[in-house]
Amino acid sequence: MRWKQGVECPHCKSKRHSYLKTRRIWKCSECKKQFSAKVGTVFEDSPVPLDKWMMVVWLVVNCKNGVSSWEIHRHLKVTQKTAWFMLHRVRLALKNNSDLLLGGQGTVVEVDESFVGGKVRNMHKARRQKFGGGITGKAVVQGMLDRTMREVRATVVPDTKRETLQNLVLNNIRLGSTVYSDEVVAYDKLRDSFVHEVVNHSEEYVRGRVHTNGLENFWSLMKRGLKGTYVCVEPFHLERYVDEQVFRYNNRATKDNPLNDSDRFVLALSQIAGKRLTYKELTGKVGETPF
Repeated sequence: MRWKQGVECPHCKSKRHSYLKTRRIWKCSECKKQFSAKVGTVFEDSPVPLDKWMMVVWLVVNCKNGVSSWEIHRHLKVTQKTAWFMLHRVRLALKNNSDLLLGGQGTVVEVDESFVGGKVRNMHKARRQKFGGGITGKAVVQGMLDRTMREVRATVVPDTKRETLQNLVLNNIRLGSTVYSDEVVAYDKLRDSFVHEVVNHSEEYVRGRVHTNGLENFWSLMKRGLKGTYVCVEPFHLERYVDEQVFRYNNRATKDNPLNDSDRFVLALSQIAGKRLTYKELTGKVGETPF
């Protein structure tokens, strides 16, 4: 799957190499470096055998509500810490790096944001006083759903300011598209670039075709996995959990796109090359003194 045109060195792209049977790796004839199929992928430098990696990828892309590191730990007989690291590397492979814009003339795109975090009434008094209650202090995720493509884009954003939310809309949706959103003030300038319709959730949820229920469906699926499977997710790691849910949603089986479990598995494996995540990067310890 990785080298459909023949094995090539991931270091210098040369196709002149020799295979070392005793070690099951290749040696490049140009740069003299040794490499395996895992070099240059999310599997690089992992002592976990590929058969276990394949099972983790299959579970992540096909379990509707996700799979926890403890479940991987029990089934594959690896430590929970290793399972957690493996899951995050798979999520990196699932990330959508497409530059294709959503929408177009006559196409409807829903825009909405969701807040992820604990209930305010369960917070410690000091935390409530710090953030002032309400939804402040929670992580914010902005989403866009193209109704024609049935594709979602979702990103963790630092705040709900007009500049933050509208810049993402402008960078991901074609000008002139029809955009539906709720009555959030941050979207009040969208009508300068789009056909913008608003639904006031304090009065109604649907007005003809104007609604954001498609994104509400995505939010419910995402939060079901976060609350039921992963339970407690740090905001620092939330982006990867969102990427995981976006991949499953965009590649779900529909009448127009009858994907099955095997199709999602093959698609995920086709995205593993050129991506790397170390444990220091994952835990935010890059550059720290190792003692």
